[in-house]
Amino acid sequence: MMWGLLRNRRVLFVAAIVLALLAVALWPQAIEVDAETVARGPLVVTIDEEGETRLHHRFAVSAPVSGRVLRIELDPGDLVERNKTVVARLQADAPPLLDDRARAQAEASVSAARNAVGRAQAEEQRARAALELASSELKREQALAESGLTTRQALDARQTAVVTAEEAMNAARFAAAGATSELERARAQLRPASLDAGGRVLPLLAPVDGVVLRRFRESESVVPAGEPLVEIGDPSHLEIVADLLSTDAVKVKPGMRVLVEQWGGEHPLGAVVERVEPAGFTKVSALGVEEQRVNVIMDLDDDHAAWQAMGDGYRVEVRIQIWEAASVVKVPTSALFRVGDQWAVYVLDGSRATRRVVELGQRTRAEAEVRGGVDEGQRVVVHPPDTLVDGARVSVRP
Repeated sequence: MMWGLLRNRRVLFVAAIVLALLAVALWPQAIEVDAETVARGPLVVTIDEEGETRLHHRFAVSAPVSGRVLRIELDPGDLVERNKTVVARLQADAPPLLDDRARAQAEASVSAARNAVGRAQAEEQRARAALELASSELKREQALAESGLTTRQALDARQTAVVTAEEAMNAARFAAAGATSELERARAQLRPASLDAGGRVLPLLAPVDGVVLRRFRESESVVPAGEPLVEIGDPSHLEIVADLLSTDAVKVKPGMRVLVEQWGGEHPLGAVVERVEPAGFTKVSALGVEEQRVNVIMDLDDDHAAWQAMGDGYRVEVRIQIWEAASVVKVPTSALFRVGDQWAVYVLDGSRATRRVVELGQRTRAEAEVRGGVDEGQRVVVHPPDTLVDGARVSVRP
């Protein structure tokens, strides 16, 4: 009997150890997680995009007439002074030589103009003779009127005839002068063209103070009228243009602050939104997706010495501040996850992770404003794993 009791106790003891080992093996392990504290602090919401610098104003010096532009000695970066620096020299073309057909037409024009002059001069002589006749008749009528041998009506008629003759004389004189001018113009077309007639060199002066941005022509060459030769601008007046998605551009207003980064300097630069262009355009992204973009123009408001190393067409990154607050309760966006149509986080409650639905306000890529659901000072799980469920045991990684 005694032996039986000892054997039963031994079996019970072994069974208890086995059950304890099974309990330990089957006991759920704590999930290792990372955690951060819900804190209060400033929050700035920005729209981030790449931008490009460009000059406020640029001027292209073009050839005023067709001709041969001489070699341009200025290099990009050279300083120019308004109305003093010669940026290019242009030798105007000589007038073209007349071929047989053009010469025949010019000779016919001269002959027609000479005939017109003859007709106008003859008309002038006729008008002068008519004026002299009307004047003599008026004198005779005035003598008769003094003797009382004519009527007042006849005297008025003679006076009207003189006035009419004078106007006809003036018209004939103007017609003769016009015909003479036409004759001179027709004769000018027949004058022989000299090859040296276009040798005059026209100096083209800089229209503004600034630097040479680029040369469209360097070596001597023949150019038509209106051909651009040199582009000039003032690098001390830079602006930044960034094309935003139209859905982001509607949130941007003139006067908003901008932070300029990744421009090559040690410190970010300050800028301000000047205007949002009213018209958008279609741009194909790197993934081949068509996007509607809108240009936003920003003015640098830092001292020129801070960014004088930048020039036209430099790449920068801009962060346009569309909202900011000095003190809000915020959580890392990496702690947020969706539960249906709501946002939620896992809050650490001792060694357990409790799921909480939260009400969010403004968000950035790194942080989000929390308006309800968690309190300042609580710790939340960041990057929660898929295996984490409400009430699960967790251990925080150091």
